[in-house]
Amino acid sequence: MSGTYEGDFYAWTMEQAALLRAGRLSEADVAHIAEEIESMGRSERNELVNRLAILLLHLLNWQHQPSLRGNSWRLSVKEQRRAVARHLRQNPSLKARIAGIIDDAYGDAAIRAERETGLPEDVFPPDCPWPFDRIMDDAFWPE
Repeated sequence: MSGTYEGDFYAWTMEQAALLRAGRLSEADVAHIAEEIESMGRSERNELVNRLAILLLHLLNWQHQPSLRGNSWRLSVKEQRRAVARHLRQNPSLKARIAGIIDDAYGDAAIRAERETGLPEDVFPPDCPWPFDRIMDDAFWPE
């Protein structure tokens, strides 16, 4: 093998894929392959956290800055709801972890909302004030 995990990741991935396809499992770098698969799973979770954080940020902005409500925020909420729904269709097992994902996303969203609005931290609840089904409801707009 010419590629090493640490030295030439691309070459390593191509070699590992070829070994797996050829059924030469005893020659494969199983420990690092498992590590990379786990990393891919974390990336999918992190993508959902990021999408939900953006969605929650715009819902918080909508709620706390009614005079600034506009088409941009409305479309961002709509776009993120679609992205979250699509991501969950592609990764349905993440739905079982949604409570923790919302906790992570809301913490990020509240910090961003404080920064963007200039409002004090205590204006925003310490925990997400809405259940997931409400967050994803196209008819929901916090007042």
